[in-house]
Amino acid sequence: MSWAWLLLAGAFEVAWAQSLKPTQGFTRPLPTVLCVVLCAAAIYFLGLALRELPTGTGYAVFTGIGAIGAVSLGIALHGDPVTAGRLAAVALIVAGVVTARVTA
Repeated sequence: MSWAWLLLAGAFEVAWAQSLKPTQGFTRPLPTVLCVVLCAAAIYFLGLALRELPTGTGYAVFTGIGAIGAVSLGIALHGDPVTAGRLAAVALIVAGVVTARVTA
């Protein structure tokens, strides 16, 4: 179950990352509240996952999911550039997350 909690935490991490920009530097109240709620949810589910997973593995996978999701959504929704370097970086992150999962 810990890996399911970790995946859920990663999904909230991705949502939280996407919710930062609309706060406009935490000057807009409703987007700021949403951002704080998403961040709290991400940390809550990460905490559940870390009951059984090693902290280093869990946190590395958590941040990897967040990074992959942020880059992917940036490309898909915001027109961020698709370059060989960015794709290589994402591939390395995916490889690291998979390795962490397989060896945990």
